[in-house]
Amino acid sequence: MYSRVVWTAYFFPTVTLLALEHAAWSVKQLTYDGSYFLDESYRLFLPLLCLQLDSRKRVLRGRDDFTTMPRTFEEECAFIERVSECKFKIKKGFVPNMNVECRFYVNKRLEEQMFDELRNSIGRGVGGFLPAVRQLGNVAALPGIVGYSIGLPDIHSGYGFSIGNIAAFDCSKKESVISPGGVGFDINCGVRLIRTNLFEKDVAPVKEQLTQALFDYIPVGVGSRGAIPMSASDLVDCLEMGMDWTLREGYSWAEDKEHCEEYGRMLQADATKVSTRAKKRGLPQLGTLGAGNHYAEVQVVDEIFDKHAAAKMGIGELGQIVVMLHCGSRGLGHQVATDALVEMEKAMARDGIVVNDRQLACARIYSNEGQDYLKGMAAAANFAWVNRSCMTFCVRQAFANTFNMQPDDLDMQMIYDTSHNVAKMEEHLVDGRPTQLCVHRKGATRAFPPHHPLIPVDYQLTGQPVLIGGSMGTCSYVLTGTDRGMVEAYGTTCHGAGRALSRSKSRQKIPWSEVIENLKKKGISIRLASPKLIMEEAPESYKDVTDVVNTCDTAGISKKSVKLRPIAVIKG
Repeated sequence: MYSRVVWTAYFFPTVTLLALEHAAWSVKQLTYDGSYFLDESYRLFLPLLCLQLDSRKRVLRGRDDFTTMPRTFEEECAFIERVSECKFKIKKGFVPNMNVECRFYVNKRLEEQMFDELRNSIGRGVGGFLPAVRQLGNVAALPGIVGYSIGLPDIHSGYGFSIGNIAAFDCSKKESVISPGGVGFDINCGVRLIRTNLFEKDVAPVKEQLTQALFDYIPVGVGSRGAIPMSASDLVDCLEMGMDWTLREGYSWAEDKEHCEEYGRMLQADATKVSTRAKKRGLPQLGTLGAGNHYAEVQVVDEIFDKHAAAKMGIGELGQIVVMLHCGSRGLGHQVATDALVEMEKAMARDGIVVNDRQLACARIYSNEGQDYLKGMAAAANFAWVNRSCMTFCVRQAFANTFNMQPDDLDMQMIYDTSHNVAKMEEHLVDGRPTQLCVHRKGATRAFPPHHPLIPVDYQLTGQPVLIGGSMGTCSYVLTGTDRGMVEAYGTTCHGAGRALSRSKSRQKIPWSEVIENLKKKGISIRLASPKLIMEEAPESYKDVTDVVNTCDTAGISKKSVKLRPIAVIKG
């Protein structure tokens, strides 16, 4: 396709401006990414394409970057340096115009996976996204970034930013930006953990009944409609009030809000910055799980690493039953991100903002577009907290009906709720000075240390609980934040296992019936809305979550507290 576009433009000057611009973009991507081999005929035409692109002030770097020859794997690795046992840095020059260096955390096995991805990208395509290490470098070239572009052990390629990427931008600098790609499309996708006073022996006789009750109470799957009635005015309230709305309506307990990041409400939310289309998508989806890697799991406490921290969470013994929910803002959050990307491309052209990758569309933080996105993103984050709160209500009802006891008699208190797709204004030390930063966490979980003013009183002595979901059928973890993580990673750690295979490759390689059979062999009850999509979430599709968590623990950016084992899974 690209050959036809290029030669048509070369021999027929009447080619339209749009076609020329598209060809220029395509060749720029192919050359800069190093994803495809270009023969000399392509290179002859590059200057004309680049001149056209520059004249239109597209959001790319100058011609010098276009004509850069793809490097070999060894040449790429020359920019990557080991700092310690599980920490690497990427030096400036790895990609053009880096403002800061990059840092990423991996153990030996994760290191091999990460470098294999880079090696396999040399000379051929890697699908729709760049390798994760190159995405880290492109983020390091964004205006106003400080410190490092940071990759966590569960890092894998995503839209613009890698999933598992942290980046912070100095709010005092006029040029600093905010990028929807640094948050993701599922705004405030996050994890909630609910404890009980039940034990595995109590659940075993009614496990199938309980699993079915949860499946009946929680709407799951693509296109699922919520069990919580909601009017248009209710939606506006929940976008601006967050969990205060669920308290008002009786879907949450007062203690729930105290054990939620941001206390379940981002105050800068503005429902008027959420489009009509986004609201229309969100209105029927409140209290729904959705599909993909979202789930509700009944889990058993399998190992306790830090008894003091676990006790503060209400976890005292092995075999105790907890429930983990993983979901986000559904179609509403996706539409907020989509709408913002359109506006930010316009803002970039107006303000002359240039980036290495079109997927890193962004706007100045204090521009109208930047502020509109922050307010719309906050509203979508509030929607996600309301969504998880409504599902918590459904979980409590399912347990109550199964065990014929009230939820409070079952001690179904919320341990914590963490977000891993969000951007927030936070104060951190930069060069020894307290600085207001816009911290992007995409596939990365806030992990504040003991004594931090923004975590609940219950956890002041132990640090914020950090909820790490594993892949389907594998273990999950509860971690706590550390002082070192605050210094090195803006108080952030990993969010889960991280994909090792793309969804399409998973569907090709892993039979869905085999996945279900393996879960049953492990004694895990399962209910699915879309059985044939289950292979996308098979354990083989993901990195080993224990590798991920142990790497963070070794690096000191978070600390292991509790290991959880699933006994029942609900998925879309």
